[in-house]
Amino acid sequence: MYRLDLQDKSAVVTGGASGIGEASARQLAALGAKVVVADLNEEAGNAVATDIGGMFVKCDVTSEEDGAAVVLAANEMGPMRALVNSAGIGMAGRTINRDNEPMDLNIFKTVININLIGSFNMLRLCASAMAKTEPDHDGQKGAIVNMASVAAFDGQIGQNSYSASKGGVVGMTLPIARDLAAAGIRVNTIAPGLIDTPIYGSGEQSDQFKAHLGQSVLFPPRLGTGDELASMVVELITNPYMNAETIRVDGGIRMPPK
Repeated sequence: MYRLDLQDKSAVVTGGASGIGEASARQLAALGAKVVVADLNEEAGNAVATDIGGMFVKCDVTSEEDGAAVVLAANEMGPMRALVNSAGIGMAGRTINRDNEPMDLNIFKTVININLIGSFNMLRLCASAMAKTEPDHDGQKGAIVNMASVAAFDGQIGQNSYSASKGGVVGMTLPIARDLAAAGIRVNTIAPGLIDTPIYGSGEQSDQFKAHLGQSVLFPPRLGTGDELASMVVELITNPYMNAETIRVDGGIRMPPK
């Protein structure tokens, strides 16, 4: 079966220093891609990039200048064929607190700025670079995978900003895929469920907490792994007929209100 060829092509992974981003970077590198690890964590990002034969670029995804530097680095490594938008944050806050005071608006603005606007910033810059490359025999120039969340559909109490940001990512998938079709670029989104990433910490207490969380997953009753998410990233990038879709990778979970 024909797959999008990543051998000696460049790929950008935002948030590539840890978690889902790191797993994606490693799996793309295993397919021969030259990966730019774009992250704010210099120590971890450099370690990953060195390990996979890629390049680290310190990047605030909301910055046009940082994004341009990432694209420049990728273009120096080879024609860009893939972007994985994995950088993001979560900041909890109820719309009004127990004293009926309104949530700090800066929380909402910050999460939207990084998760939604940051994703679009990197997407538009990388799409421009992909569009300027030579297509393969199927007319394909590249593929983009955005990272949303099941919170886009099943947002919990306190997740107003996070759910709004990820809902925005889901909402822009189809129109951007339509925008980029003429350029030979595909766009898909993954909505992860509960995934075992460094955000949960480590140690016995962390393991107990993760095991408890996993019981709410339909099947298998555990947290997903970064590699399981990354395998879907690779599928969406390399499968030439996957386009304009949002796919939940969540073990069948439907999040309760809290």
